[in-house]
Amino acid sequence: MNVSPQRRIEILNALRRGAVPGSGLDVLAVGLDRFEDAIDRELEQVSAKQGIFKAVRGEYGSGKTFFVRWIEERARKLGFATAEVQISETETPLHRLETVYRAAMERLQTETSAPGALPDIVDRWFFELEQDVLRTEAVDEEDPEALDEAIERRMEKRLAEITRSTPQFAAALRGYHHALREGDFATAQGLLAWLAGQPHVGQSIKRKADIKGEIDHFGALNFLQGMLLLLRDAGYAGMVFVLDEVETLQRVRSDVREKSLNALRQIIDYVDEGRFPGLYVVITGTPAFYDGPQGVQRAQALAQRVSVDFPRDARFDNPRAVQVRLRGLDGEQLVELGRRIRDLYVEGADHPKRIKERADDAYIEILADALTQKLGGNIRVAPRLFLKKLVENVLDTIDIHEDFDPRKHYELTISDEDLTPEERYASASDVDDVKLDL
Repeated sequence: MNVSPQRRIEILNALRRGAVPGSGLDVLAVGLDRFEDAIDRELEQVSAKQGIFKAVRGEYGSGKTFFVRWIEERARKLGFATAEVQISETETPLHRLETVYRAAMERLQTETSAPGALPDIVDRWFFELEQDVLRTEAVDEEDPEALDEAIERRMEKRLAEITRSTPQFAAALRGYHHALREGDFATAQGLLAWLAGQPHVGQSIKRKADIKGEIDHFGALNFLQGMLLLLRDAGYAGMVFVLDEVETLQRVRSDVREKSLNALRQIIDYVDEGRFPGLYVVITGTPAFYDGPQGVQRAQALAQRVSVDFPRDARFDNPRAVQVRLRGLDGEQLVELGRRIRDLYVEGADHPKRIKERADDAYIEILADALTQKLGGNIRVAPRLFLKKLVENVLDTIDIHEDFDPRKHYELTISDEDLTPEERYASASDVDDVKLDL
């Protein structure tokens, strides 16, 4: 596998925690090849200033979060910025889009910047402005005053389009630039925080940029438009915006649910109307959210926008459709995933030969079958726990202890603490500690 040592460590550490790795997801992307062409084609369309909406459905444990993060990583390699927001009743309720926008800005990420990339993106925007000035105007690079004036003129031209859609967004950028020129870094940072939707930015800071108030529910989508223009001018291909776990809307009060579903419909309408060029919106939810009485079906206009007539045979699903379904891994794919992780581990192991011999393909198949049986035969909830047990209890132990043989010395157990509430519900089996004969 062509994986750097640092990335290999990050992947294995995440699997030990039972988490989805933040990078290197192509290593784990078993069974997603059927989506590759469609996703790449849609990302290409978005980079050509189109907007696209995609709905992902799958039961708990089918890999929805992994799937969207795989899309995000794929997009970042193509020059996109990405932001993923988990919809929450308390922290990021969908009926209050200002909280969703703020969370998106906190998690904004690029190929070269970790989450929280807004300052880097804004600085890159101004850098591109300066480079554009130097390329197209007869300005002496050694004359700071003349260069600043030329950049100011070019900035106003660039801000004209942003001003038409989001005047306060443009005013904040303008104020940020002026604050930097004057060496007022506190004001510059405060204006960046306001652009990111952070509340409680001081009035004195906002007055310097001639802005007022906070970003509210109705202004959030306008600010998202401004962010897309900023990204495009800074040289990015666009933005992938993920709203994960939208099914939480089913648990809120009926009036809040109606407002949230309407907000989701509004986002889709903005995409369809061309108001979000360069935006790829992806939502995830369970089948109950899309088909049940407490979800999408409560809003007829929304249901019509995301409805798909799935064929009986999932082999003939259309990956280009507005809604796609995840089936989860089958037994062969789960074993293939285990082999990939074993091979990845071997590349950085202290004792690779020992690991290959004692965690061979046959043992990985035995472990996958045993764990799946303990989960009531429900393979779709097995991958996270299977990889955690494989790395932490098998591969690590073989590498550390010379005389450890998992066939003789490892007793696979599954307890309530091993499973998330969703996995316990989905497996619907007794998971008391039981010794298995491996």
